[in-house]
Amino acid sequence: MIKVYGITTCGSVKKAISFFKAKVVPYSFIDLKTTAISEAKLKEWLALQPMSILFNTKGTKFKTLGLTKEISDEEKRSWILREQLLFKRPIVECEDGTLLVGFDEEVYAKKFA
Repeated sequence: MIKVYGITTCGSVKKAISFFKAKVVPYSFIDLKTTAISEAKLKEWLALQPMSILFNTKGTKFKTLGLTKEISDEEKRSWILREQLLFKRPIVECEDGTLLVGFDEEVYAKKFA
């Protein structure tokens, strides 16, 4: 079963969940507001996707923290472990070991055809 990490109020997460429901793809949802992502899990994800993909520089949390896009990957790593809402959402752990970040209907349609 795939795992969808996100928050229930995120538009992209809502689109992904609607997609999975429409395609009858079983999934489990992990709420980033209530579930802390461990350093080990982050390391696992970084082996599959670069920090530039995982770290959301367009979200409200990024702006309210006053961060700049010039911060290093090491600084991003430190911030993202403290502030879960800095993850780009949704993060989808697929059964084949791949990791999808964000919602792109074309990518999802190919992956879950």
